[in-house]
Amino acid sequence: MSATTAVARSLLDVTPAVQRVIRAETRRHRAAGLSVPQFRALGFLARRPGASLSAVADFLGLALPTTSKLIDGLVLRCMATRETRPGDRRCVTLALTADGRAAWESARKATQADLARHLAGLSAAECAVVVRALDLLRPLFVEEELAARETAG
Repeated sequence: MSATTAVARSLLDVTPAVQRVIRAETRRHRAAGLSVPQFRALGFLARRPGASLSAVADFLGLALPTTSKLIDGLVLRCMATRETRPGDRRCVTLALTADGRAAWESARKATQADLARHLAGLSAAECAVVVRALDLLRPLFVEEELAARETAG
């Protein structure tokens, strides 16, 4: 088995479990009354301010009318803004408000603390290895994901 195949296998084995923990902890810390899709939309907008409604719909895997209703709920709660682009009233851009960003960051910080507790059994040297590995993966996946969203959105 090649080294890259071994890494791919490990990623496929471990990543879903890590992602389940992250999702469960993040959802546990979301602001009261927010649905999971609304919370996921907040996270998307935190990473992509000015995103279009269709970009949010694609990310959530929802139809445009459903996403529009979901965003209406965030706008009513003063967690997001919806504005038409000058020169193209059909194009709507979305962004977080200060309240929306605070709700997202609060849940993210609490989730980070929970993850740190999960990782407490690792030594400092083991933590350094994990950080180094993730730093190596970041340009292969994070930037690729952002580029794909830019061309789609």
